Amino acid sequence: MPIIRWGKAIQQELSEGWSRVIDHDLTGKLDGHSWTVEFPVYIDCTYLNGRYDEHGVARHGYAADAPFIDTPRQARYHYTKRFGIESSYRLSEQAIATTTTRNSTVRLLYVVVSLLLQNAWRYLHYEYVATPRRGGRRLWWWPYKEFVNMVRRAAWTALAVRRAVPANRPPDDRFHR
Repeated sequence: MPIIRWGKAIQQELSEGWSRVIDHDLTGKLDGHSWTVEFPVYIDCTYLNGRYDEHGVARHGYAADAPFIDTPRQARYHYTKRFGIESSYRLSEQAIATTTTRNSTVRLLYVVVSLLLQNAWRYLHYEYVATPRRGGRRLWWWPYKEFVNMVRRAAWTALAVRRAVPANRPPDDRFHR
């Protein structure tokens, strides 16, 4: 997880130096006892090179205690993967149907539909909204909520047309006398 610059000690560590691993501790009180937690902090430094109109060194700290993370660069890599998962989850919450049913099949169906909508939006955004250019496509502003509203309006329009067109039934004699 990323480190937030709240304490003076961590602010000092994140304001100087290069990529490194440090040991950090947090102390808190609970039920009259003082508890201390020690954990490694991976500080990864990268050059901004004009990104976000900034120059210099960007230092990011990650608290990680995993056997497969050995370097600060690996901590950043694994966090970026986790960040993508969390972003997908937040996006899917914007389009998921709310229900009070306890039926797990119905709930799973709603989650699957939400994820399919999200993937359709990403595909359409990349293929048809983004502008091809050298160095990658330029993504134009098209929020996910707007896409979900477009799909909702299209569904309501399709349902309204279906309701307006009569079903294939034999004619009723009451109206043809």
